[in-house]
Amino acid sequence: MITTPEHDERMAKMTFTSVYPHYVTKVEKKGRSKEELHQVITWLTGYDDKKIEEMIASKATFELFFQQASLHPNAKSIKGLICGYRIEEITNPLTQQVRYLDKLVDELAKGKKMEAILR
Repeated sequence: MITTPEHDERMAKMTFTSVYPHYVTKVEKKGRSKEELHQVITWLTGYDDKKIEEMIASKATFELFFQQASLHPNAKSIKGLICGYRIEEITNPLTQQVRYLDKLVDELAKGKKMEAILR
C-alpha cells in the first residue's frame, strides 16, 4: 500500500513520547500491564526498559526511535490491518515499522497471548 509523502513525513516526525501514554492507557484499560507493553516493545526493537525510558525522556521522533532499534527478524511476520492500512503492503519502511508497533499494541490490548504476539 502506498502512503502519501505527507503521511510518511508525519509518521517520521511524530514523537514516541506523544504516543507512548496512549499505548499504556490502551493496554491497561483492557487489563494488560505496562510491563507487558514493554515486553512487546523490547521484542520489536531490542530496547530494554532503560532505553525505552531514554527514548521517552529525549522526546525521540519515530524516525530516531526506529533508526536506533534492532528490529526483530520476525517483525516481517506482523500482518493485518491497522488504522486502515494493510501492514504488509506499506511501502515506506519507517511507516511500516510504526504500524508494526501499533499492531503489537493492538494485539496486546485485545487479549492475545504473549506467545502469539511475540512471533
